This record gives sequence, C-alpha cells and structure tokens, in this order.
Amino acid sequence: MKQTVPERRLAAVFAADVVGFSRLMEADEIGTLARLKSNRMELIDPVIAKNRGRIIKTTGDGLLVEFQSVTQALQCAAEIQLRMARRNVEVPAARALQYRIGINLGDVIFEQNDIFGDGVNVAARLEALALPGEICVSAAVRDQVGDRLDLGFEDLGEQRFKNITRPIRAFRVILPGELSSSTESPFEASKPAHKPAIAVLPFANMSGESEQEFFADGLTEDIITELSRFRDLLVISRSSVFVHKGKAVAVQEIAKEFGVDYVVEGSVRKAGNRVRVTVQLVDAESDTHVWADRYDRELADIFAIQDEITSAIVSTLRGRVEAASQDRAKRKPTESMAAYECVLAGKVLHHWSLPDANREALQMLERAINLDPEYAHAHAWRACVLGQSWVYGWCENRQTTWDEVGRELQIALSLDENDADVHRILAAVHLVSDNHDKALYHQERALTLNPNNDLIVVQHGEILTWLGRPEEGIEWIKKAMRLNPYHPERFWGHLGRAFYLAGDYPQAIAAFSRITTPDCATHAFLAAASAKIGNKTAAAAHAREVLNLQPGFSIGAYLKTLHYQQDRDRQHHREGLEKAGLPP
Repeated sequence: MKQTVPERRLAAVFAADVVGFSRLMEADEIGTLARLKSNRMELIDPVIAKNRGRIIKTTGDGLLVEFQSVTQALQCAAEIQLRMARRNVEVPAARALQYRIGINLGDVIFEQNDIFGDGVNVAARLEALALPGEICVSAAVRDQVGDRLDLGFEDLGEQRFKNITRPIRAFRVILPGELSSSTESPFEASKPAHKPAIAVLPFANMSGESEQEFFADGLTEDIITELSRFRDLLVISRSSVFVHKGKAVAVQEIAKEFGVDYVVEGSVRKAGNRVRVTVQLVDAESDTHVWADRYDRELADIFAIQDEITSAIVSTLRGRVEAASQDRAKRKPTESMAAYECVLAGKVLHHWSLPDANREALQMLERAINLDPEYAHAHAWRACVLGQSWVYGWCENRQTTWDEVGRELQIALSLDENDADVHRILAAVHLVSDNHDKALYHQERALTLNPNNDLIVVQHGEILTWLGRPEEGIEWIKKAMRLNPYHPERFWGHLGRAFYLAGDYPQAIAAFSRITTPDCATHAFLAAASAKIGNKTAAAAHAREVLNLQPGFSIGAYLKTLHYQQDRDRQHHREGLEKAGLPP
C-alpha cells in the first residue's frame, strides 16, 4: 500500500483561550457558557471569517486557527482584543471573559483537517505567555508584519518553553489604545462615513412651574439618549447642549458651534391637568423647518407621559432626518455623495420593492462600501437588498446570492456587533431558514439596542406571529405603525397575518385590503379569511386572483414558503385556503 506523505506548509498559527475559565465556570456555569457562546457568535467567529482565518479546532474555551497571511492573523487578534475590552467595560471583573492570544509563523503538518508540528506548539506556548487581554507573537511574526499595522511591539527577549529545545524570541503586541488616548480601533476608524449630526436643545418650560422644569429637562435627556441608539446618527451629548439652557441662540450658531446638520427645539406647557409638548426639526444648512408636531396628554403619570412622548418624537425624528438627508443628497452632484448618503439612497430604492430599484440599490450600497469598507451599516443593508432579490427571484443564481447575504452579514457583525440593523437583518435571514431560535435571539438583541426603530418593532411582531403568538404580534405591529405614521404598506400585511392567526378574520381582511397592489400571498390570505367568515363570493374572487398571478399554485407548495413554527398555525392557514377552493 502506498503511504500518504503528510502535507507541509508555512502558516500563521493563532492560538487563544479564556483566562481563568475553570474559575468562571465554577462561579457561574450557565452565565459563563452563555457569554462564551455570545462572544463566539457575535464577535470572534465573524472577525476570524472577515480576516480569512480557518478554525481548525475548538477545545471548550480554546481556539486554534490557521491564516495564510500573518498580517491578517495579527489584525484579527488585535481587533478581537480591542472589541473584547470594550465589551468588558461594564462587566464586573470577576465575570469578565478575557482572552490571551499567541501567534506564530512556522512550518506545520496538515492531516485530516487538523494541524500539527513545531509551528503549532510555539503558538500554544506564546498564548500561555500572554497576560489577560494581550497578544504575544514570535519574532517571525514581528518581522513579517513590520509597520503594516498601527501596532507596537515590546521585546520580551528570548523565552525557554517546555518541550521546545531552542529559545524563542517573543514580543508583546502594543494595541492602539496603549499608543494613544483613542479607544477606537484603527480598523473601525478609517474612512468614517458621514453620518447626519443632530443637536437637541433643552426644551423650554413655558409653564413657569418648577415641576415642569424637571419634566422638560427629563424629556430632553431622554430624547438625546434614545436618538443615540440609532447608529447612523451622530448626537451631541447632553452636557454640551445644556450649556445653552435658557438662552436664545440662533440655530445656525448652534450648528456652527457643534458642527451639526440638524437642530431639535421644543417646549413644554402645562394647562390644568394636561401637558402640551411642541417639537420642531430644523435643517441648519438652510435654516428651514423640516418637521414640527404637537403632543397633548393628560398628566396622570408624568413619567409614563415622558416615556410615551419620547418614543413618539424619537421615532418620527429619525425618519424625518433620513428624509431630509435624502433631499440634501439629491441636491448634490453624484461625485460628492458620501458613504452615508449612498446607503440612504440604497434604503429608499429598496423600499420601492421593484427589480430595477433593487439593482440600483445594490449599486449605491456597493459604492458606499467602496468609499468606506469598514462601514457595518452599509454591509448590513447590502445583505438586506440581496435578500430582497433572493426572495423575489430577481437574482441570477439564488444559492450564490444567499451565500453572499450570509457573508455580508458576518462582515457587518464583525465590524459592529452593536448595530441594531445588523441584528434585525440577521433575525430575518434566520427566519427565512426556519431557524426560529436564532431569529428570536438576534431580534431581541436588535430590540434591546433600539426599541424605537419601527422596522425592528414591526419585525418583532412578525416573528412573534410566526412563533404562534399572534395576539402579542398584533400589539407590536400596531406599535410600529404608531412609531412611523408613514410606514410601508407591508406593515398591513404583517398585521393582516397576525389577525388571521388570532382568528379575527374581519380585521385580517380590513388590514390586507389596505394594500394597494396585492400580491399572490395577499390574495391567498384574503381568500382564506373570506372563506372563514362565509363570504363565498369574495373567497372565490381572491382565489381566482391567486391562480391568475401564479397559475401553478398549490396549497402544499405555498405553505412550504411560510415560516410557521407551530403545526396548528400551518393547519389553520391550510383550512382557510381549502375552504376557498384553492388546489391542494
């Protein structure tokens, strides 16, 4: 028998583990495992994938990864340590997960998807040498990387390691945070996208009552806090804007002082047991009002009123800023459009839900990524637009497109795991794959990161409906409609589906009937709901529309495209379709 010769090649070997993992497990086994899984899923694995690493094996808290480029291996390690440090800022020291990483460039043996040899052993010893949150590398790594990355190196001298006869020259990597006062990763800070900047001036108390002064200040602070959840807005801090409290300052002076595009002004007035809040958004460039509104409420619970008004103002403000920024972008020559404006144009085109608009949206998002490759929001929205082309069959190769959606989302997640839109789109992708647990996980992350984004709120209602909780879904979808009075038509489709599953067929028909250009699925629901209430004429008419739009329609094939977790919901839908006379 011919003996197989093991494959040998030069590789960058990356070894990592969690410091004090056994102690952490003993103190809180379930919590530690949950945090470890979260770190792997949201941060470590995506960063490794982005830098073209291949995970060879995992050993509980440990990882062995192979890279073909030593520069990518070190860039990956630096990014992981920087972002883990930010994650651990608010975590008690006793519970924080800290990694130590060792990297070596050396000869390795490849056999049955594993690697062996001296190159691996040295990487493991360098990992053990590293302190919590640090990276240690061999001289070979230091020499190969040179000055390509914004990192420093501290010479640790020659080290003697167990079972390695020769001394190894080791270096500790000095991360960017140690080189300067900046806490931002150089990989995330390069080529920043131009986000619209906004200053919220302290709301004026027009009542003359000290009690309303607290309410006005609290409302201002809450609006600043909630606007800050939107990663595509730059919001001036409370401490900066409150220096202007009680002063009459021109909007354009404020804009010049803080370098903002928009200014929010407002006032609070109490009359009897009611409070009136007025708010306006001003475009600082043109000194024109973009939007204004008034909120009248009874003062039954001042804190509940504050929360309700904050939510209403913030959700509308964000939409008005986006619309105003789009108008600004249209007035500029194409060559001057920044990455953010390209993303904005891509979003608008996506919402049209047309093949040509989808293609244009992809072009705009690709341009945004070319302008700023580290722009997580652009990668996330490119995945979203690709997903739209996949759903509607507007792509040449569905499998290739689907794979590309996954890659874009992993890049987006590795760049910014705290972008609510990234988690929203990940939830949608997992839902399409009928992975309900992962869909719910990312959806809840998105909702935690930004509870005032109407797209996140409506999707929460949609996912709850698919999970078999339509009554809860109805409330969330209605909330999204309140958050955004200018919501897309598809919100009515989500509401109609939830009402159907809840058994409220008249309300389901009313919701679906609000859609001006119903598709095959809309007519199918209308047929089923009409049949359920005994309206045979309407049921037959909608069933004919289904067959006109999709001549080969069958109930079985159609239901396979839907994402019910509960069989009873699928059967409920089937019963209505059969009663409407659609083919099985």
